[in-house]
Amino acid sequence: MTRLAIDQLTLWITAAANEHSLDLPAYVEERTGASHRATLAALRRLVDAQWLTRSGTTRRPVFGPGALRQVARSYTLHGLMEDVVWQRDFAPHFLLPRHVARMVQHGFTELVNNAIDHSGGTSVTVSLRQTPTHAQLLVSDDGCGVFDKICDTYELTDARHAMLELSKGRLTTQPQAHTGRGLFFSSQLADVFDIHANGRAFQRRAWEGNAWKDGKGLPRQGSSIYMAMALESTRTLEQVLEQWSVDGSGIAFDQTRVMLNLVVGAGQMLDSRAQARRVAARLPQFKRAEVDFAGVTDVGHAFADELFRVFARAHQDVELVPLNMTPRIAALVQAARNA
Repeated sequence: MTRLAIDQLTLWITAAANEHSLDLPAYVEERTGASHRATLAALRRLVDAQWLTRSGTTRRPVFGPGALRQVARSYTLHGLMEDVVWQRDFAPHFLLPRHVARMVQHGFTELVNNAIDHSGGTSVTVSLRQTPTHAQLLVSDDGCGVFDKICDTYELTDARHAMLELSKGRLTTQPQAHTGRGLFFSSQLADVFDIHANGRAFQRRAWEGNAWKDGKGLPRQGSSIYMAMALESTRTLEQVLEQWSVDGSGIAFDQTRVMLNLVVGAGQMLDSRAQARRVAARLPQFKRAEVDFAGVTDVGHAFADELFRVFARAHQDVELVPLNMTPRIAALVQAARNA
């Protein structure tokens, strides 16, 4: 008897159970070419593992999706419409709390649209999985890689600096068509958010605030973006939008936070005016910018002066709010403001 690979079946069995609840064994046999006996054995294993439910009678079983659900599909990017893919291929097969479904839909459509409009690739693979506790989304394209794309567009030389700009928000490589909200807000919705591109990776964990940290990159060409959120999350799309709006309405995106640990690597110092100008890049797009010193133990006089005196006086309509400073850094910042 040929033993069907369960890990391959789980990529499409959820949709199959919804669409072929009364004839699932026959559908699996036709799709895989497996024998009737092998198919029934595989379906029993999927029921036991909670990928499927089974009701009805022995002779007339009725199958349905279980507590574990997954749909994984690959698409050609040319002519792809992210809303159609979501509504047709994914949304009908998941049972998520309403507010979580709204956040998953937002992340799904934004990340797939990024692959369509920005990757320069030919294909994208999308996987959405539901467990008893989480929803997990992975979008992978075969394009140029998000960090390389940003570096080329903004004349940057380091993936870390590309991530710095992404973390500020309102960053886009096509300003005539996009506002730079999609990837930023998707990251804020998730409990876990990872960005992989061409061997580099950065990750964000919601319980660690807004911090972005180095991750272990995947050895593949293109971008892979993973987001996961708890089904019991109290977060909502509206609340996230409101957090980045100065007036709390969630309409304008006019507040940001700059994570200084993305300017230099571990053990390096923020010591130059060039680094300060890199931090200040695009901040005039915002009304309020929190400058987060978490993980930074010291800075130089030139850095503090350039950011908190030179830039601050040239852009008095931008409120700079330093956070998580050591006593020495706080003294340097205050000295620069008083100069």
